[in-house]
Amino acid sequence: MPKKKITETESCPCGNPSFENCCEPYLTGKATAEDALTLMRSRYSAYVTGNERYLLETWSEENRPSGTIIEKNTPIKWIGLKIIRHQEHEDRATVEFIARYKQNGRMHKLHEISRFIKKDSQWYYFDGTFF
Repeated sequence: MPKKKITETESCPCGNPSFENCCEPYLTGKATAEDALTLMRSRYSAYVTGNERYLLETWSEENRPSGTIIEKNTPIKWIGLKIIRHQEHEDRATVEFIARYKQNGRMHKLHEISRFIKKDSQWYYFDGTFF
């Protein structure tokens, strides 16, 4: 699936008003997420825009997949993100969310509790439990 280009005037895929002032600095490497919730939102935007490099860079080394993350043969259109709750403690955090998407003409939802860890002042996605 080719990367989706988002213009400066478009809203951010994560639901905030401006991509340029929200997730774009993280996806381009100009900033690092200051907390797990921001990392979660920016990773969702990376899925929407097809930014596999960012997804790999923000995945903890212990659990980072070695293969392709974004399946190119079965395109997904991400529809929206809803944060249910999040908790953060020093170097660990959880974010529960629902992401809606369309695949092969059918609507789906991904309900996950993601776990994040902080190493050397940077947050990483560790793993998730799906419902």
